[in-house]
Amino acid sequence: MSSQIRLPSEPTLRDIYAARRRIAPMIQRTPLIRSEALSTRTGRNVFLKLENVQQTGAFKLRGAANRLLRLSDEERRRGVVTVSTGNHGRAVAYVGRQLDVSVVVCVPDLVLPHKIAAMQALGARIVVQGRDQEEAELHALELGEREGLVPVSPFDDPDIIAGQGTIGLELLEDLPQLDTAIVPLSGGGLMGGIALALKSADASIRTVGVAMERGPAMIESIRAGHVVPVDERPSLADSLIGGIGQENRYTFALNRVLVDECVTLSEGEIAAAMRFAFEQEHLVVEGGGSVGIGALLHDKVADLGEHIAVVVSGGNVDIILLKSIINGEWREG
Repeated sequence: MSSQIRLPSEPTLRDIYAARRRIAPMIQRTPLIRSEALSTRTGRNVFLKLENVQQTGAFKLRGAANRLLRLSDEERRRGVVTVSTGNHGRAVAYVGRQLDVSVVVCVPDLVLPHKIAAMQALGARIVVQGRDQEEAELHALELGEREGLVPVSPFDDPDIIAGQGTIGLELLEDLPQLDTAIVPLSGGGLMGGIALALKSADASIRTVGVAMERGPAMIESIRAGHVVPVDERPSLADSLIGGIGQENRYTFALNRVLVDECVTLSEGEIAAAMRFAFEQEHLVVEGGGSVGIGALLHDKVADLGEHIAVVVSGGNVDIILLKSIINGEWREG
């Protein structure tokens, strides 16, 4: 990639720095640890950015906090509505409870019960509507108009992107010699925000997005050169399920410009990554959070460099499912 990258106009690196200051009281700076097992396996220096130990169990808290903290007093009184497959809704519910903002989360039919329960425990009102995230999002918009709620996008919003981009700042500070960042890729808020921070500092830092083979919406859209719909199918990487929206305004352009390489994993490869994380790193990681580890385990990335950071994006996994994977009982459906 050329050192003269034309960065999208919104959000900016300035927005990411502002987000870091704004959200600092609500989030924790997550650790970056060296993975001896992956370093030995690859012959490189591999580090894991542990967003699975973030409050609410995933990186989504960063973007949700930044978005809700920027609501006006009048918008806070109205309340918010969002759409989620679990982690984003949980983060919005958590922040909403801290700020005394009512939260409605619309979820599609395929959302796992333990993720719905986690959102409800934080006071969110859950509306199950639609076969996929796109249908749930349409319902959320209709509900918002009917009840006067403020819509909060799970990814396609400058405030959300800037919040997730604070991870990139932490990576640069904790590993200034970083060559490659490997990041889960779904709607593109996480990957886009991190890539914006990293490429603003040094265009030579490689950015690699990883998704599941079952409906990688952003990857297929990047390859096609325009937003394409995908068939949402159940996956171990349930947090990565969903389209990027036909009216996508920010994340498609951001990822198309700033992501150097995109790779996908089979369900079996995701299961192997989850098992590896537990057995070798002693980490509880959900399927979507493990895909960066899986990309290294299965030699998916073409050019690694010497210093690699893998973003472990979440740990909200059903324990029964994780146990079946660890014990070798899980079978691909």
